[in-house]
Amino acid sequence: MADWAMRQATAADLESAVELRAVVLRADLERLGRYDDHRVRQRLRDTYVPANTRVIEVDGAFAGCVALRPADGGHWLEHFYLDPQVQGRGVGSAVLRELLEQCDRDGVRVRLIVLRGSEAGRLYARHGFTVASEEPVDVLMVREPAGVLGGGGGRS
Repeated sequence: MADWAMRQATAADLESAVELRAVVLRADLERLGRYDDHRVRQRLRDTYVPANTRVIEVDGAFAGCVALRPADGGHWLEHFYLDPQVQGRGVGSAVLRELLEQCDRDGVRVRLIVLRGSEAGRLYARHGFTVASEEPVDVLMVREPAGVLGGGGGRS
């Protein structure tokens, strides 16, 4: 696995994250007939909160980002984008594992939305997320904190 680290995001990280989002989501959004060059970038600009976001660095360089936004008594995992050159090297799993361990310690549910048919859905399933609902484009996935029985994940 690559040498990676996470650090708190700043406002200066926004445009790197925006451009990475456009690259990472392009194939899935095109497959779903939803790619729009402006919208794919603007959506992150409109919702970026550095206080909730971590930058992922590999070998000291920007390689991705991920946000964990508190809401509804749990967290929303959002804006998890990893440079395609880093994907498949265990970094995404390691980052996700670290974030989920934090959520388990806090005893909180984690929700996320993934594009239908995205490879990322399999990553999330391997880490305990289950499908709560599906729409034509988006799939809502939920993970109860480790040790909580009966989860099931609907919207709350």
